[in-house]
Amino acid sequence: MGTTRTTTAITTITFTEAELNPYVAPAPARRRLTGPGLLGRPGDGALMTIEAPRTGVPGTIADAGGHPDARPAEPRDRQATGGIPAAGRREVESALLDGMTGEISTTYFFHDRLGLMDAPPLAPSLEKLLRCATAVDELAALRGQFACYAGRLGWEAVAEASRRLLAVFEAGAEGPGDASALFWKLAAVIRPLALVAGPVTTSGLALDLPVRLLEEEFGSAGVVRFEDVDLPDALAHAPTRRFLRVTGLPEEAVPFSLETDMPLRTLAEHHADDRADDRGGAGGGNRLPAHADHLIRLGSLAEDTSLVVDGATGAVLSWSAPGLTLRPLNADISTLAFSLWLLRRERSLDAVGELTEAYGRLADTLSRTLAAADRVHPLGPIPCDATPAAPTTTPATT
Repeated sequence: MGTTRTTTAITTITFTEAELNPYVAPAPARRRLTGPGLLGRPGDGALMTIEAPRTGVPGTIADAGGHPDARPAEPRDRQATGGIPAAGRREVESALLDGMTGEISTTYFFHDRLGLMDAPPLAPSLEKLLRCATAVDELAALRGQFACYAGRLGWEAVAEASRRLLAVFEAGAEGPGDASALFWKLAAVIRPLALVAGPVTTSGLALDLPVRLLEEEFGSAGVVRFEDVDLPDALAHAPTRRFLRVTGLPEEAVPFSLETDMPLRTLAEHHADDRADDRGGAGGGNRLPAHADHLIRLGSLAEDTSLVVDGATGAVLSWSAPGLTLRPLNADISTLAFSLWLLRRERSLDAVGELTEAYGRLADTLSRTLAAADRVHPLGPIPCDATPAAPTTTPATT
């Protein structure tokens, strides 16, 4: 039976030669699975997560789907070797091993529609897959071959890291699934962008941003800086006040629109002004989140959804008036600005059409890059948190 051993929260999954028969034929894959094995890393934020098969042997997709006698088209006879978790979502894209050729492909696992599963190539071999996935993990954590980038920031570091990552993907190119695979192209183009901004050194915030980063992307006229008189007393978090005065925020950055018609107000003041203009109309009902007088409204994300910053801690949150939902969005104003910058950079990928065609995978790669940039926040990476939390609400004053 396939065996596992666990050290320091990392599980090693191995098989015997007999257990691999008749599932895996290629000698390189058999050497890996019977020797060093696979590292199972569920839930630790790694690019891939691998778990030991429940049956103890590397059964096929048809077996795993509960239809061992089914005869749909490929990839029913491929083995599920692991999964690629989607950042902020529950769906997992399965990595499949072709037991005849040793090639690795990906698919979304439709248990009841195995015949509809498409399986584009990911890597020509199990060794190549693990080598590429390890490189991406090391870049995200700035360790291993990318440890030298710790403390290095800016476009030169981005370009150099991108070339190094691409070199890993292209090394020993053997066929389908090498650097030509969309998955790896996205990683090489987007993942190194986390090196544009870095952990706190001077700003007192989660990230230090290059001085002209926002202006270079949005234009000098598109970035708004605030005077001290434009910031309410409730904004007591000094690094946030300084960021809004010195660096500023883009006025329009889909999906965010900055409040520029008047000085920034607390959410309570904004709500009171809206009710004065529209007696009891839409716009939040009669309830606000607790401490609404200490939440400063920066602007809107969508209709009836406000982006706010906690005046005491600097944490950035979103407030949905119809749903009475307050949820974390970013660690602070610096990671918010970096998020808006990175989303804007996505538009430059239009020149590489095939990258934007797979929008789901593009969005996931962007989310992981944002999480890497937000890694210094003590609560963990939360820039794309998708789980709303019911807030404690208080009656709004009229």
